[in-house]
Amino acid sequence: MPPDGYALLVFVPPWNEASVPAAWTYILERHGMILVTAANIGNDASLLDRRDPVSLLAASNVMARYRVNPQRVYVGGFSGGSRVALRLALGYPDVFHGVLLEAGSDVLGQTVPLPPRALLEQFQSSTRIVYFTGLQDTAHQDADKQSRASLRHWCIDDVDVRSMPWTGHDLAEPAALDRALISLETHRAPDAAKLDACRARVAHDIDQALGQIGTAIANGQLDSAKQQLENADQRYGGLATPRSVELATQLQRAAPPTP
Repeated sequence: MPPDGYALLVFVPPWNEASVPAAWTYILERHGMILVTAANIGNDASLLDRRDPVSLLAASNVMARYRVNPQRVYVGGFSGGSRVALRLALGYPDVFHGVLLEAGSDVLGQTVPLPPRALLEQFQSSTRIVYFTGLQDTAHQDADKQSRASLRHWCIDDVDVRSMPWTGHDLAEPAALDRALISLETHRAPDAAKLDACRARVAHDIDQALGQIGTAIANGQLDSAKQQLENADQRYGGLATPRSVELATQLQRAAPPTP
C-alpha cells in the first residue's frame, strides 16, 4: 500500500460487464491505484437511476474498505461512460479531484448542465481534467475540442490533452494509460487573477440575461420571457439560481388564468 494511501479511479464503461481491462492491471499497480467499476451501468442504463448513483456508491464502498487518499480520488470512463464521468466530476468536485475522459466528452452549458455556483467554483479550483482520445478517432477528437472550448469559457483551465497516435475508438494501451494517469495526478493551481476576472465576466453575463427576462415580464412580454428563461436555464443551469427560480415564479403569477 502506498504510504499516503491508495489512489482510486471510478471507471464508467459503455458496456455492462464489471471488469478491469486486463492490460491495465500492472499500470494501476505501479500508480498505487484501485480501479472500481460496476455491472449494468453501460450506455443503455439510466443516467440518474443507475449510472450516477452506482458509480458514487462504488467510490463510497471502496473508500470504506481501503485506506484511500481522499485527494487522489478520480473518475473516468470510455466513450459514453466518459461523458457520464464528466457529469459526475462536475457535480461532485468534493469527491472527485480529477476526471479522465477517454474518447467521450460534452459541452458544458449545452449537453452538460452547470451545477450551483459553489460546486462550479470548487471544480474550477481543484479538479484536473485529462482528455485522452485516439488521434484516428476524429469524431471524438472534434467533440473534445468543443468540450475544451466550453471549459475555457466557464473558467476551467487545469486541462491536459494526452492523445494517442495510431489509435481509433479503442481502449488505451498500457503505456498510454500510464502517461494519462501521470497527467491526471499533476494538478495545476489556477491563476487567481485570471480566474477572478473570468468569474466576473460570467457573473455579468448572467446578470444581464436574467435582467432582460425580468424586464420582459414587467412589460408583459410573457412569451418572450418564457423563451429567454428556458434558454438561460439550459445555458447557466445552477449558476442562475435562485434568481431563475424567482423569475419562473413571477412568470407563472403574471400568466393569465387558464379558462
